[in-house]
Amino acid sequence: MNFTSDNAAGIAPAILEAIVAASAGTAAAYGADSFTQRAQTALGEIFERPVAAFLVSTGTAANALALGALTPPWSAVFCHDEAHIHDDECGAPELFTGGAKLVGIAGEGGKIAPDALRETLSRFPRGLVKSVQPGALSLSQATEAGTIYNLDEIKTLSAIAHGAGLAVHMDGARFANALVELGCSPAQMSWRAGVDALSFGATKNGAMGCEAVVFFNAEQAANFAFQRKRGGHTLSKGRFLGAQMAAYLDKGLWLTLARRANEAADRLARGLLQIPGLRLAWPRSANEIFAIAPRSIVAALRAEGAQFYEWSSRAVAPALAARESEAFLRLVCSFDTQEAEIDRFLAVARDHLAAAPAVSGS
Repeated sequence: MNFTSDNAAGIAPAILEAIVAASAGTAAAYGADSFTQRAQTALGEIFERPVAAFLVSTGTAANALALGALTPPWSAVFCHDEAHIHDDECGAPELFTGGAKLVGIAGEGGKIAPDALRETLSRFPRGLVKSVQPGALSLSQATEAGTIYNLDEIKTLSAIAHGAGLAVHMDGARFANALVELGCSPAQMSWRAGVDALSFGATKNGAMGCEAVVFFNAEQAANFAFQRKRGGHTLSKGRFLGAQMAAYLDKGLWLTLARRANEAADRLARGLLQIPGLRLAWPRSANEIFAIAPRSIVAALRAEGAQFYEWSSRAVAPALAARESEAFLRLVCSFDTQEAEIDRFLAVARDHLAAAPAVSGS
């Protein structure tokens, strides 16, 4: 019963087989191999246009390097105030941009609202020498709260950003999970909605360690190969990144894996909602669930070996926030989450509730 993270899952068998197969013989180094070329071609195909695509091994590298290509050091990157780039990347975006300032914007459920973006931008007038200059907007899809922006929301936020002269970056560590939930095409959820550069995730969805930085405007990627190398993220045996990404995209595997994870999370969320005393901070949208549960149930689950994180978030509506006797939990499902472990988790919670002594009214 491991619901700590989709990073805890192993490698999808087809991707592991591709890595093994790529190890046979020799191949050109530093990404000049046929596996990487195949992956780059496949990325252009799924996005329905020519793209400049670069493979890296971590999501942090993808985000930080992408932002470094989009923003000068004296600029600001606007993002949700609980975005991964803001809270969980140890200053890497600031490092790889040369010091660009991250400006967090509060928003319920991990999402930036249009009015909040407009208000924040009004505080950073372009041309004011004493202020950082507006540089980029970064949107997480799915968000750190497991919620997703619909297409109209992405279009609206991108239009506001472009109107203010900003580039738009999308942190797509869970891009596939959001995509299958919306039922749209990769193009619709990215460049057609106004996204300029995308961190396209695979690691959380079955890869061993592979992400792509995808630019929809080649001019913005003009120096990216040098930035990636200077940052230490150009792998000498790049064929193993290419093999992962090519296998990930082949025959829609990436969508199948994401759909499995989302369906597992949906099964878990529906079960939790049937247990008295448990509630969700917001509806499940992708493969993460944020639940609020009595601490007694949390203790019972841990005693039975369940693994998950107790969480904190400023993005929960006050009326739904955890009380002193409750814990706020993050539960994450992966492509490899089994129905049996979901059902066991729910059974432990139900059994604990049934065994608890009834509290008589006064």
